[in-house]
Amino acid sequence: MAPRKIIIDTDPGQDDAVAILLALASPEDLDVLGLTAVAGNVPLDLTSKNARIICELAGKVDVPVYEGCDRPLGRDLVTAEHVHGKTGLDGPDLPDPIMAVQDGHAVDFIIDTIRDQPSGTVTLCPLGPLTNIATALQKAPDISERIQQIVLMGGAYFEVGNITPTAEFNIYVDPEAADIVFKSGIDIVVLPLDVTHKALVTKPRNDAFRALDTPVGIAVAQMTDFFERFDKEKYGSAGAPLHDPCVTAYLIQPDLFRGRHINVEIETTSELTRGMTVADWWGVTDRPRNATFIGDLDADGFFALLTDRLARL
Repeated sequence: MAPRKIIIDTDPGQDDAVAILLALASPEDLDVLGLTAVAGNVPLDLTSKNARIICELAGKVDVPVYEGCDRPLGRDLVTAEHVHGKTGLDGPDLPDPIMAVQDGHAVDFIIDTIRDQPSGTVTLCPLGPLTNIATALQKAPDISERIQQIVLMGGAYFEVGNITPTAEFNIYVDPEAADIVFKSGIDIVVLPLDVTHKALVTKPRNDAFRALDTPVGIAVAQMTDFFERFDKEKYGSAGAPLHDPCVTAYLIQPDLFRGRHINVEIETTSELTRGMTVADWWGVTDRPRNATFIGDLDADGFFALLTDRLARL
């Protein structure tokens, strides 16, 4: 079977970095057509820079990186330096990138790529706020029926919120964009906090990354060493959740995950619950099912896959 063609839309972020590295280490499964940067964890100039740093760390300098939207559709940008550090990739000491950003806007790259590739063959993999994706759908409505699938990290239901009491960060930053995406009619798979909080980087798992004794393995261990301080203090957990790599792991080995096809709506108006993903997990409404909402994973299998693939880089 030919590898699945994907565009990774991202706001790196240490966990974004690990998700990208997993994809770049898996060419038999995933054909990374490009990375599109969006403002989120840190502002756009840093997410773009970080995406190129990650490509160079992986030795994949031929992967094009495009800059996208520098703010949400209709709100001021909220960032997360308190989690990821001032660079977004605090932890390892990685050199500034040599590779250049591509000419053109990320949204245009998304549109052109989906139009140029055979219909139903490109999957979008958003790891941050959904601003680029929603903007592409607004600018070129015809692409919605050509997208194979959107597999995204975002939202929460049983795990509630990590930036407000009810909202997960990616959806909270641009709920209007998320609303557009979830109402698009595209086949959507959601990796929410409900599943990512089960992908915990415990000390033995992080030791396994470091034991690879490669620049990638050591950098990943240093990244998780840095950002786990926040999550361990906040949640009292044994390690930090690796949110975004759940997206690429799902694409490579979906049998590691379990979820339900349900209705998911985005709250955009309430000051109290802005950005909440209202997931009808129990089917108590007659609203149409529009997303596969993942709730569980085989954590040992997930980390075995991740460690095995990172060893290739």
